[in-house]
Amino acid sequence: QVQLVESGGGLVQVGGSLRLSCAASERTFSSYYMGWFRQAPGKEREFVAAITWNGGTTVYADSVKGRTTISRDNAKNTLYLQMYSLKPEDTAVYYCAARTYRTLVVPTTTAAYNSWGQGTQVTVSS
Repeated sequence: QVQLVESGGGLVQVGGSLRLSCAASERTFSSYYMGWFRQAPGKEREFVAAITWNGGTTVYADSVKGRTTISRDNAKNTLYLQMYSLKPEDTAVYYCAARTYRTLVVPTTTAAYNSWGQGTQVTVSS
């Protein structure tokens, strides 16, 4: 069971930026598909971004496209989510997720991932 720990959440003003990190305990991190999801109170957990094992392909939700970058550093076993121009609707608990087996396409659904972190709170104030 891979252990994932998110960090970097906090209170940010509208229009600000934030970088979230996800540290993995497994040294086989470089073989994982990785993703970020978020969940606001009373809403379903939704896809934010995903990245292939080598970082060659990235996928973003329309709601964050153009102001978000997902990246990974396999040497450090760490996944990142950099967000700019934050909006109040970005307020949510952000979760890091891993898929430890291969797939034909980059997974963008919660069911496609088999390991999850505990989440980190991001609050965007107006």
